[in-house]
Parts: sequence; structure tokens; C-alpha cells
Amino acid sequence: MHKRVAKVICLTGGIASGKSSAARYLKEQGAYVIDADVLGHRTYEAGSPAHAQVAATFGHDVLAADGKIDRKALGAKVFGKPAELKKLTDIVWPAIGALAEAEIARAKMTCTAPVIVLEAAVLFEAGWHDRGDEIWVIVVERETAITRAMQRDNLFRAMVESRLDAQLSNAERVARADVVIDNNGSLEDMLGQLRREWQRISA
Repeated sequence: MHKRVAKVICLTGGIASGKSSAARYLKEQGAYVIDADVLGHRTYEAGSPAHAQVAATFGHDVLAADGKIDRKALGAKVFGKPAELKKLTDIVWPAIGALAEAEIARAKMTCTAPVIVLEAAVLFEAGWHDRGDEIWVIVVERETAITRAMQRDNLFRAMVESRLDAQLSNAERVARADVVIDNNGSLEDMLGQLRREWQRISA
């Protein structure tokens, strides 16, 4: 009897959309979740190809005492500088994509989860949307996202707005989605939508 190959969901959403809560719920249902942020941390570790490239591109003063990339020092060099930020993402995004691809392949081979989830805020920007069978987008209205992000991260409104302005709009994400989960209501509302989609895809 052939082993059933797990379906791969690419999960994305903007700031304060509830993407992490959605990933957590799917993990509780039995999905194998790959967090692109965690993979991003791995690309900054000493010995990785991206680590060497970042140090060569931005200078060895971005290295911490333990040899890892000092994210704060690096952030200061790219913050508010689109050209410098592009240099960084041109190094890091392909490295994260390769790690994600390897982890998806490993999970398909070794784990029994019916569904693999790649959770990534910059799914489309980084070109990782073709890594899965379906794209799930969590959407929330701008004002709701601003309120939630201010409360959650203790940020000023202007800071949240500038971050929202720098990312894709809901409309741009929805246009490329297979499944849209609306998180403008309560957490229970969102989980109800996820439950229906989970039952469909894991059946």
C-alpha cells in the first residue's frame, strides 16, 4: 500500500492578521508546521552560506561576539533604506526558501502528518508561494490590524501604519489565494473557518 503524500499549505497574512494563531490551530489538529521566521534565524547562524554573504556585504561589525549575525546591528543598516534592504533580502530569502524546500521534502518522507504548513509573512514577496498545493491567506481590515498590533506590540499608530504600508495589501494577497480566512471577527469565528478547511484538506 502506498503511503499517502501530505498536502502542503502555504499560509500567509499581514501584520496582526492572526496568521500565527492560525498556524498554532493547524498544528493542534495534526499539521506539521514550518515557520519561515524560525528558518530565517537559522540563516543568520555562523557557518551558513547566507551568514558569510551578509557579513561580506554589510561588514563584520554586524557580527555578535558568538559569531552570529547581530540582527539589531544589521537592522540599523537597512532600516529606511530600500536599496540596502533589497541587498539583504536577495541573500536571505533564497536561503530561507532552500531550507523550507528541504524541510518540506523531509517532512513528506518521514512524518505522518496529513498536512504540511509553511507559515510565511513574506510568502509572495519572497517567491515561496509555489512551494505548496494551496495558498491560504488570513485577512483583517486595516483599522482592526492597527488596533491589534498597537495593543499586542505596544507600538505607536504611525509605526504600525508604516509597516502596513510597506507590505502587500489584502487585495493583492486575496487575488492569489486559494482559500481566504476572514479574521475581522472573534478568534472563534476564524477557528470555525479554519476547521472547515482543515476537514476538507485532511479528509
